[in-house]
Amino acid sequence: MRINRRQFLSSAAGGVALAALPRTVLSAKDDGFIELIAGPMKQKLHPSSPVRSDLWTYNNMTPGPEIRVSQGARVRVRLTNNLEEPTTVHWHGIRIDNRMDGVAGLTQDAVPPGETFDYEFVAPDAGTYWYHAHNKSWNQVARGLYGPLIVEEAEPTYDRDHDLTLVIDDWRLNSDGALDLSSLGSLMDWSHGGRLGNWMTVNGESLPTFDLRAGESYRLRLINASNSRVLELDPVKLGARVLAYDGQPLPAPTLLDYSPFLLGPAQRVDLLVVPDEDFALEEVSGDEPFAFAAFSVSVGAAEPEPVPTLPLNAIPEPDLSKAVTVRLNMTGGAMGGFTDIVYQGKKIEGEDFRRTRQVWAFNGVANLAEEPLFRASRGETIVLETVNDTGWVHAMHLHGHHFRVTERSGATVDEEQPWRDTFLIGPQQTTKIAFVADNPGMWLLHCHMLEHAAAGMNTWFEVG
Repeated sequence: MRINRRQFLSSAAGGVALAALPRTVLSAKDDGFIELIAGPMKQKLHPSSPVRSDLWTYNNMTPGPEIRVSQGARVRVRLTNNLEEPTTVHWHGIRIDNRMDGVAGLTQDAVPPGETFDYEFVAPDAGTYWYHAHNKSWNQVARGLYGPLIVEEAEPTYDRDHDLTLVIDDWRLNSDGALDLSSLGSLMDWSHGGRLGNWMTVNGESLPTFDLRAGESYRLRLINASNSRVLELDPVKLGARVLAYDGQPLPAPTLLDYSPFLLGPAQRVDLLVVPDEDFALEEVSGDEPFAFAAFSVSVGAAEPEPVPTLPLNAIPEPDLSKAVTVRLNMTGGAMGGFTDIVYQGKKIEGEDFRRTRQVWAFNGVANLAEEPLFRASRGETIVLETVNDTGWVHAMHLHGHHFRVTERSGATVDEEQPWRDTFLIGPQQTTKIAFVADNPGMWLLHCHMLEHAAAGMNTWFEVG
């Protein structure tokens, strides 16, 4: 069976059932903890395939159950590991207590098979976030270990009928429509653009359709859960406005005036749509648009409703006049030319590249160095200047903090950029970000092309 764009579109024309939203964890146990169980399950990924794929999921579903809490709430989650290998959970985008960040080997030990770990943290900022495995994430996320985490405003702006979460993933399926497990860990993927799939799902469903009503305002929370794919979207075609990036609201809904809109791995965007007719979300990187989610619009409000504005989160502004600048040079990978890479204190040479699988470096070092990239006093403003001296795009994720992009070579940067926790940087591009290092602990900084991270693109910094 060949899986391609034409087959996707012809399947969509046949019609599918209305999409199911991620199921919410409605109640905790008597001890106040939400149960999150990581384990194997079988699920069909392609609608025309009789084969069910061997996935790893939370609570027997992918994406995992939607965890929805109120801003300022204390979140208690008990992870039970029923997998065949150790795992952890990272709460992506949350300005979290460092001990709860879920990074195996840095903030906690990985949870062995058959054991549990209790995560407990406050969710300080309203917005769209997600959770995913953070031990061998190139393998575990690719198999389905992720889910949405939604932090509602103290007074929710949109009711549940008008607040839709869409977790988007691309899967690499083999000829019979099952998840291609044999290609996991491919050195070709690790040294090139990462693991790219050939089939897309939304909330674990193929070709979903959502029911909307004309003239009513909807908040679409898009989460890119792909291992490495940068989604190219066209919200301009829908007349959509941006409400928030990476969980952080804009002062007012903003109409995009360019296409395509790039949504990198781990990035999120909240879109405001007020539909008047049927429409689709499309991936536009190919020769023809790829409609991966449809919206059926029925008769609704006679007049368009007022558009609500989201309240801003209280994130400290960087003081550029007193900033400390740190340089991060990205090297390696295919088409990167010869580069010196040190791994675990030793320079990699010859067959070491294949044996260690370390083909990328930050400042010449692959994976976590013994010393941090930098140490910051609490409250200090940091400007991180990232130089991408490689042939590939990367999605850089900063743990425990949010930042603003201040400069980007080859592009004009508006005076006040939105807050982000993950930024895209193109080949041979330099990007500067600024943030206040106000969250104590040891924090990861890495490429969220998960194969790139596994193959060397990991570093860390410490806030005193």
